[in-house]
Amino acid sequence: MNTVLLIVHLFVTLALIGVVLIQRSEGGGLGIGSSQGMGSFMSGRGTANLLTRTTAILAAIFMVLSLALALLNHGTTGVDRSILDTPAPAPGAAQPATPPPAAPKGPSAPTN
Repeated sequence: MNTVLLIVHLFVTLALIGVVLIQRSEGGGLGIGSSQGMGSFMSGRGTANLLTRTTAILAAIFMVLSLALALLNHGTTGVDRSILDTPAPAPGAAQPATPPPAAPKGPSAPTN
């Protein structure tokens, strides 16, 4: 369930980015949503209304999916654990010994 929601969330995110980028801003933006690029399909105002409504719907879906993913993953890291609850090691405390690195192997090809 978590994986499916995450994949849907990814697609909604990409669609939201695309819809926002094709909207015509006050400075011109990419201008793909203008009436010149759409031909006689929709007027400039109709395209703007469609893109604005699509942005609002995708943003709402994005927020719902974000909350659903947060609620599904709540408590998966442990019961009431926090990084602030674990004590930090003392500055002078001995660190656990790590084994020395293994010696490097010789060359695998002959070196005549």
